[in-house]
Amino acid sequence: MTDKRPTTSSLGRIVKLGSLMGRVGTSLAAERAIDFAFSGPTKQLRRTENLVKNAARIVETLGEMKGAAMKVGQMLSLHESMLPPEVAEVLSLLQQKAPSVPSEVMRYEVEGALKAPIGELFADFDEEAYASASIGQVHRATMKDGRPVAVKIQYPAIDRIVTADLKNLKRLFQSLFSLLFEADFEPLWGELRDRLLEELDYAHEAENMRQMAALYGEVPEIIIPEVIDELSTTNVLTMEFVGGIPPRQAISDRYPQKLKNEWGRVLFEFQVRGLFHDRLLHADPNLANFAFLEDGRVIVYDFGCMKRIPNKIAIGYSALVRAVLEDRRQDIPDQLLDLGVFRAGRVPISQEIIDPYFDLVFEMVREDPPYIFGEDEQFYEKIMELGAASWSHSMDMSFPEDIIFIDRSFAGHFGNLTTLRAQGPWRQLLDRYTRS
Repeated sequence: MTDKRPTTSSLGRIVKLGSLMGRVGTSLAAERAIDFAFSGPTKQLRRTENLVKNAARIVETLGEMKGAAMKVGQMLSLHESMLPPEVAEVLSLLQQKAPSVPSEVMRYEVEGALKAPIGELFADFDEEAYASASIGQVHRATMKDGRPVAVKIQYPAIDRIVTADLKNLKRLFQSLFSLLFEADFEPLWGELRDRLLEELDYAHEAENMRQMAALYGEVPEIIIPEVIDELSTTNVLTMEFVGGIPPRQAISDRYPQKLKNEWGRVLFEFQVRGLFHDRLLHADPNLANFAFLEDGRVIVYDFGCMKRIPNKIAIGYSALVRAVLEDRRQDIPDQLLDLGVFRAGRVPISQEIIDPYFDLVFEMVREDPPYIFGEDEQFYEKIMELGAASWSHSMDMSFPEDIIFIDRSFAGHFGNLTTLRAQGPWRQLLDRYTRS
């Protein structure tokens, strides 16, 4: 992957996306055309090779494009448990080390934002990017007093890039949404747009970090890096460097399952506490936004996408969880109605649709033995089959826009816990945070 500046024009970016979709579509069509000639292991091997090839195309193109387009690719990569391991490995690059922008460009951005040469700002500044993401990249540095820091720098013209992407993605999502649902698209798009635009304001992210640090100041299992205010602006965010075990190492055989279970418990409690107690949810569940320590603690990075939870929504989710814990499935339709999830005319979701999902979730909160994420290897297939079976009943479904990033966050962490194969006291944690 070479250093390339991202395309900034709306036309240029939609051409890139169109070209990518065309190449991937042609490749998949060609594979289907000759698929009949193969069978068994050979057929599966060819399919996997083709998927890996197309995943590499997606990573290269979206990684170069940055912006909201890359963010969509990262969202896709969250569902790695649904993908062949080889494909998940390729897509995970979008979460970790996407193509970087040349260091001289990023130095210029830092110097312009902080109004001083790099040499006056830092004792040392690493030219190579430590991490690259959708709207910026991180460089390690050392402050004049010797403290190691991480400097998060926005890409040049990223505001124009995101604006271009939002126009293109809105057209794409609106078309797809209209095929699947009859509900009003605008409020849902507004929620997606607002969260993406918030990520452009590093001053807002710094305030999120300070607020989270205050909330978790007495929670030793969670580490929030400290913001360095004098070296931070709206497009440069400097924070203490807190290193840990990166995700790909953490999930390897190098570490015992007992430790992975503890990391999983911390991640799970971090989520349920955010939803039910703090009403402030870290809503970007890429596993790359976390690092791990051998004493069981978890370091949390990237606070650009946070979801503040309205009281009504938190109370609604709490009622749903209590119904599952107490095996009151008959209460779910009315609870969903109260939450704002219903069919046209405020018709409750039918018990027939709810029951199969309830059974899956009920199994996860069993007490003895505690559920192991990933133990049911057909879980995602079951979810997809249920979705297909109930699709015609879901087209006229309405739901509040506030749940988009809540559900995204929990779905992403389901994948994270599955990757860790974590077993833990899920029932007890849910009971503790939802008991009034």
